Amino acid sequence: MSRYHIEITTRVFHFKEPAGTSRGVYHTRTSRFVRLTCDDMPGIAGVGECAPLPRLSCDDVPDYDAVLRRHCDDVCARGSIDVDALRDWPSMLFGLETAWRQLHAGGSTALSATPFACGQEGIPINGLVWMGDFDTMAARLEQKLAQGFSCVKIKIGAIDFADEIALIARLRDRYGSDRIELRVDANGAFSPIEAMDRLQQLSHYGIHSIEQPIMAGQWQEMARLCASSPLPIALDEELIGVNTLERKRELLDTIAPRYIILKPSLHGGMAGCREWIDLARERGIGSWITSALESNVGLNAIAHLAAEVYGPAITMPQGLGTGQLFTDNIDMPITIRGEKLWYLP
Repeated sequence: MSRYHIEITTRVFHFKEPAGTSRGVYHTRTSRFVRLTCDDMPGIAGVGECAPLPRLSCDDVPDYDAVLRRHCDDVCARGSIDVDALRDWPSMLFGLETAWRQLHAGGSTALSATPFACGQEGIPINGLVWMGDFDTMAARLEQKLAQGFSCVKIKIGAIDFADEIALIARLRDRYGSDRIELRVDANGAFSPIEAMDRLQQLSHYGIHSIEQPIMAGQWQEMARLCASSPLPIALDEELIGVNTLERKRELLDTIAPRYIILKPSLHGGMAGCREWIDLARERGIGSWITSALESNVGLNAIAHLAAEVYGPAITMPQGLGTGQLFTDNIDMPITIRGEKLWYLP
């Protein structure tokens, strides 16, 4: 049997600008990197990123490093990844899956057999406008439009809602929905009582979808909103911690959203995201994949996963525009050209 070894290192990344959400502001991002080697493959290594989001990930626990070490030792002893044992530890599973793929690809960062991995096809992505005051968000929005994005996602819920509506109205005054696809992400900022009124106000501006209008865990309230909302609702945080097939089916059948948005670090690694996508397709529910503020190591792996599950010729913009967020990111052969993410083989 092949003998595997895993080294774990920790690195802190620094945002160029504070990353604001309705749950708080991120200034730094901590990731653990697992480096996988095998005695049968000298000189080759696979590297994966394990990066739980503080106060959000289901596996954001105080003894994270000890648990990660235990699962790494299990992979080395088994000579394989036990996906079921890692269902409740999605960020660890994602990092280990990435490292395993790279090792068994001979150390290549081309983690899929797709036109994207050959440099023949780019993946369309949305531009992301972080929360801030009105003037800051307006400037960021203009910057995304100048960069050529035709799909823009705006984080809302941190400033006065009237100001956010004014910003969206300003965008629509300049660009109709035929020119710019607009997505909004509330990160659970609305209360169930006020949510429908706010959805009604947003519906006047040709919004493609709204992510997570109310806090996760209120399945009946969310189901009511999805059934009567004037604009499509997408679930994101709602999926966190729902890790078994039975519970995934129950959630989708109860809430019946229009879309689900998948982050491997939060939603079951690559294996768990594939389960979500398959279940959603069976029910006529759309989906797309986004990063969860990983470095370029995680972003590259997520992009190759998106190329596999949605390609070739992806048309739905994915949430993969986060590679330029950090001052000290890790170099990888991925780049943004216009509104597409490209892999450079």
